Amino acid sequence: MASSVAINSEHTKSKAVNQQQPDNPYMIVRTLASNNAVVLFSMSGCCMCTVAKCLLFGLGVGPTIVELDHHSTGPDIQTVLFQLAKEGQQPVPAVFVGGEFLGGIETLMACHINGTLVPLLKDAVGLETEYPE
Repeated sequence: MASSVAINSEHTKSKAVNQQQPDNPYMIVRTLASNNAVVLFSMSGCCMCTVAKCLLFGLGVGPTIVELDHHSTGPDIQTVLFQLAKEGQQPVPAVFVGGEFLGGIETLMACHINGTLVPLLKDAVGLETEYPE
């Protein structure tokens, strides 16, 4: 079952392109999660991150991807994700769907296998697939 730690207690409006992101790493995560249907926090050389990307793209979802090793506050964001992850789980990849923290690769794959991922994605992005629910 997916962990659903809410990251957005209130809906925030999209920010203008020229407006800077917040400096607080928690606010960066919260803003990205609440302004995008699916967000994947990743490390560019991580094989499990690649698996998560391939799964989401294979299901027809184009997630917002944040490569933490290329982001100016990547280590601080990773600390926030570590706090959200369950004990013993890796903080990256970290997947947010519909503004809520879904989890890491274990949760993503479990949801895919047990059939709950596609309905979550349908609700978040209007995903239209031929996969059974």
